[in-house]
Amino acid sequence: MFEPTQVREEVSSFCALCVSRCGAIATVEDGRLTSLSADPSHPTGRALCIKGKVAPELVYHPDRLEYPMKRTQPKGAADPGWQRISWGEALRTISDNLRRLSDQHGPETVVFNTASPSTSAMSDSVEWVRRLRRAFGSPNQSISMELCGWGRYLANLYSFGSALPAGVMPDLENAGCILFWGYNPTVSRIAHATATSAAKKRGAQLIVVDPRNAGLARQADAWLQVRPGTDGALALGLSNVMIQAGWCDQAFLRSWSNAPMLVRDDTKRLLRASDLAVGKPFDSYMVWSGATKEPVVCEHGADTSSYALSGSFEVATLDGPVTCRPVFALWAQICARYTPDNVEKITGVAASEITRTAKMMWQSRPVAYMTWSGLEQQSNATQSARSIGLLYALTGNYDTKGGNVEFPAVPTNNIQGDEFLSAAQRDKTLGRVKRPLGPAKYDFVASADIYDAILDEKPYKIRAMINFGSNLLLAHADGARGYEALKALEFNVHIDLFMNPSAELADIVLPTTSPFESEGLKIGFEVSEDACSLVQLRQQLVEARGEARSDIQIVFDLACQLGLGDLFWDGDVDAAYHHQLSPSGLTPEALRATPEGIRVPLQTTYQKYQALKDGVPRGFDTPSGKVEFYSEILMDHGYPPLPDYEEPQVGHCAQPKLAARYPLILTCTKDSLFCESQHRGLPSLRRRALEPQVDMHPEAAEARNISAGDWVRVKTPKGHARARARLDKTLDPKVICGQHGWWQACPELDAPGYDVLGENTANFNQMIGQDALDPVSGSVPLRAYVCEIEAL
Repeated sequence: MFEPTQVREEVSSFCALCVSRCGAIATVEDGRLTSLSADPSHPTGRALCIKGKVAPELVYHPDRLEYPMKRTQPKGAADPGWQRISWGEALRTISDNLRRLSDQHGPETVVFNTASPSTSAMSDSVEWVRRLRRAFGSPNQSISMELCGWGRYLANLYSFGSALPAGVMPDLENAGCILFWGYNPTVSRIAHATATSAAKKRGAQLIVVDPRNAGLARQADAWLQVRPGTDGALALGLSNVMIQAGWCDQAFLRSWSNAPMLVRDDTKRLLRASDLAVGKPFDSYMVWSGATKEPVVCEHGADTSSYALSGSFEVATLDGPVTCRPVFALWAQICARYTPDNVEKITGVAASEITRTAKMMWQSRPVAYMTWSGLEQQSNATQSARSIGLLYALTGNYDTKGGNVEFPAVPTNNIQGDEFLSAAQRDKTLGRVKRPLGPAKYDFVASADIYDAILDEKPYKIRAMINFGSNLLLAHADGARGYEALKALEFNVHIDLFMNPSAELADIVLPTTSPFESEGLKIGFEVSEDACSLVQLRQQLVEARGEARSDIQIVFDLACQLGLGDLFWDGDVDAAYHHQLSPSGLTPEALRATPEGIRVPLQTTYQKYQALKDGVPRGFDTPSGKVEFYSEILMDHGYPPLPDYEEPQVGHCAQPKLAARYPLILTCTKDSLFCESQHRGLPSLRRRALEPQVDMHPEAAEARNISAGDWVRVKTPKGHARARARLDKTLDPKVICGQHGWWQACPELDAPGYDVLGENTANFNQMIGQDALDPVSGSVPLRAYVCEIEAL
């Protein structure tokens, strides 16, 4: 039983509202949270953003959900007729419906949905939700991976076999050059912002690729103002300059990438020993030896200095003479099309800046690279992410001090329930057939596929949803289709802090705690070796509002109600923590006694791909064991094996007919005051941004008779939204930058709410369609669309 303190107490904690997980000191007075401030002794505690500082307003907001409720009126009714119910009734109702639907139609017809762990406190519980979903038998869970994670976690699995850059983190403390591409950590991860400022003070160079001169772009040694959606062309252009100048780590390319491997001109496949019958293992890859002037097997431990990276060679195969070329020669040929002058025409970045930036990257190594959703929310997200990844490979800085490092992790037991779901059931994941290499391959589904399955019953009908905090109608594109989909569900459960437009369409609404009213286990804080070593069990600081329960407790309670208690330690969260922590030697009791956390000694080693196991280097987790410029996996599924630039699908080049009606380019940004669609009801935050705004260049405004502060309507081929015009002379005159997430009112300031749909909507994402998606990942072009703007 939680016992609130009756005195003033300062407690070591961390803020869980976003991915930064900033170390903090919480002040609790007479049982109430009164302040949250930065904890400089914590590895992520150098600063705390305004959202964390106003935590008490979040905890004590009068509109917080406090009791379970059920709908008594039809969905879509002006008044849902919410009726308070007990937790017992709520859990029984949920369990009865889920079991009924599973028995009648299969567990795959129930989809689980969570808010992104990057922009919410779901990091406390998302692994447990995944365990519950798998134990129940459903392969379908959305955490917005196609919008927030694909480019930094999964796309480069096809090149590096690892989650570069967010899983192989930038070593900012030791970097000589920092490359932020579509990433503004002053908004997204303040721990990285403070580390970058410190790196700048000791002399590190900073390169920022962003359409906006915002945040750290203002401190950058090179700010590349790229046209939204053209990032891939810029990456190939930078690569071209580096290749032409010889600014490449050729030893790394020859030994640890498939750059020297030969590609057959006839089949476009990598040449193997079996093609030549050279008496080597059947699947050995072949390279051209400049020393012996013949194809040789690419072997670990061999002297690779003579491996050719360029040229064209005739090879005598079992099929007769075949012309073969090294992978690197083919990639260099693609890059050669992207001269600085050509790239300037595509991206708007000056040719001289492209050359200067490439030189800076090479001469200021080691390079630490990071990207975020600015790169991911595009219709060419996969090709762009791979192009940047291969640009990074040229530096040879993978897993080197000051580069992007595979920091060690505290040992734990995997609690995500991988073993509960059969291969046959995984094959039913929504989107797996359409995009077999996309998020669905890794157990993540896209909202577009959820909507299709609900409304069109393709590939089968989704009948129920369990939603942990995701405001789909604001966070994802095509809110109108989302509204119809949520309305059509047979059964819908929403778990959240506040009632919101998505929750309004649920059958059962459950109140959850804020992270300040519940415990949260964080095993490693990612950003450095020191941060990775810290394990912290965030204390429950104050009593929960009403009958609110933590997401973890809801997961465990629901598991027991569903008859899955034996897989959830019979509902005992502490027992589950003991199991999870067991390999580390830590216990929840020890962590509670040490609220500032306990460090588990870790030692970072570098270039771990060279480490020998049974006499063989570990290499990379790819088919070749090397960084793959040329991906046969992608080719086998109909995708280009080498990345190339693709114009945005909804753009003036791809669709010239749109240019007359929609002459402007539309992108969007996050506001540092809010986490996506959250927190606009908090007075201390809202008074700093009373209304939705859209940024535009003064020239674009003048041409449309728009003045600063005017209400305007932004129109796209798919919809419209209203906002206040804000003038920004640093923007390209053809680029408009909006904000998403506006719906919530703040009565204390007489600040209104906004409709999700309809004539007066301020819902940015309602303007973006889901019919022009990245072909590999299903990523939605929220950051690269077309529009026109008019005064209201």
